[in-house]
Amino acid sequence: MTQPWISASTAETETRVRSFINSVYAWMFGGLLLTAFASAWVITSPAMQQLIFGNRFMIFGLIIVELGLVFAMSAGLRRFSPATAASMFLVYSLLNGLTLSVVLLAYTQSSVVQAFITAAGMFGAMSVYGLVTKRDISSWGSFLFMGLIGIVISMVVNMFIRSANLDFAISVIGVFIFVGLTAYDTQKLKSFAMADGPMRESLAVFGALQLYLDFINLFLFLLRIFGSRRR
Repeated sequence: MTQPWISASTAETETRVRSFINSVYAWMFGGLLLTAFASAWVITSPAMQQLIFGNRFMIFGLIIVELGLVFAMSAGLRRFSPATAASMFLVYSLLNGLTLSVVLLAYTQSSVVQAFITAAGMFGAMSVYGLVTKRDISSWGSFLFMGLIGIVISMVVNMFIRSANLDFAISVIGVFIFVGLTAYDTQKLKSFAMADGPMRESLAVFGALQLYLDFINLFLFLLRIFGSRRR
């Protein structure tokens, strides 16, 4: 029952946004579960390890396909049906799990669990902030995007100079960037929720992809900071 001081249109909008956000998080958690399954499959299967690590071009091929899927979803969102967008997201989640197994095998199990729990807490807090804050944080977008470009360039440079101090600085800044992106992308979901028809369903999958990427990158940067490598 709608309270007398709340208009019917406002109540309908809130219900619409809530339903859309629930759909986004359902897709996101589904993607994370698929990624976890794929990583566990590689970690526990010598045959899969031979397939993934036996050929050095396999990892690069997987990464190229993953990047292609992300760019394709971003560029062709209005052309793809919801079923196509969902299929691409699930395929991406599966492939990403295969590539992430390389990282997970390099760190101790306790480090992975600690980084995951910390990332989940930070992600959850910033998602709630993005949803409940009355402040318009859309202005964060350009700043965070520039920071992300800077991080990528710095990581490429550090591949050659191999500076431990620069690597640590990149990881710390990366955490702040993806914490900010989590709130920024979460707030954007409110505008996505106003779409109608198939586009609304496609946007739910696209929103899930954005939050999925925020969480995975936050987790990886935290793992780089606090993780203990296997001996």
